[in-house]
Amino acid sequence: MTKGVNESTEFATHTTTITSEHTTMTKPKAAIYFSKFNVTDQVFFKTKHTYALVNLKPITPGHILIVPLRTDVLHLSDLTPIETVDYFNALQKIHKFIKHIYKAESLNIAIQDGPEAGQSVPHLHTHVIPRYADPNNIGDRVYRELEKQNFDDGLEGNYDWWERRKQFREGGGFVVRPDGERVERSDEILKQEADWLKLELSKFYPGEENMYVEAQEY
Repeated sequence: MTKGVNESTEFATHTTTITSEHTTMTKPKAAIYFSKFNVTDQVFFKTKHTYALVNLKPITPGHILIVPLRTDVLHLSDLTPIETVDYFNALQKIHKFIKHIYKAESLNIAIQDGPEAGQSVPHLHTHVIPRYADPNNIGDRVYRELEKQNFDDGLEGNYDWWERRKQFREGGGFVVRPDGERVERSDEILKQEADWLKLELSKFYPGEENMYVEAQEY
């Protein structure tokens, strides 16, 4: 079909609407996953290989995650050279934006690279956490809070780290709670925050038309 004179992307939905003089066509957007979890409505920034999403359980306001689109990336070393450049460019871009929009004095940038490092979701991700001066600075407690951010409550007893690593690498992942049980903030609140960040991001980087691009085929 020939593209018409108008093309608009609706951030609040999962469709791209293409309008011509005679025909309107709705094209579904590709769903975005954080490991096995569909987080499409929580995403506020996306490139060809990377996305940023709001956090289910933020440690401070503005605590977001940077994640590669490819769901089989467990470690930083699993990224291809092209994905690596894209990932860190996205991280730097969103770092600047989050510091501005949440008026943070500083930021924590944290990667828990593998289960022994505290990674609880089998998908590489980088925490971007705004930090504030006293009396709001929680100090090194941020690291203890990061350790609490896990999805593996279904695991019982003193499980073996090597078995955990094997489970990570050979598929199946961790035993996790269903989406509805693990969310502290409602889906509606998460989507509202993501939509707001999309809008503010377009203002922070004016003239960048493709701040949110369609997922590419691999």
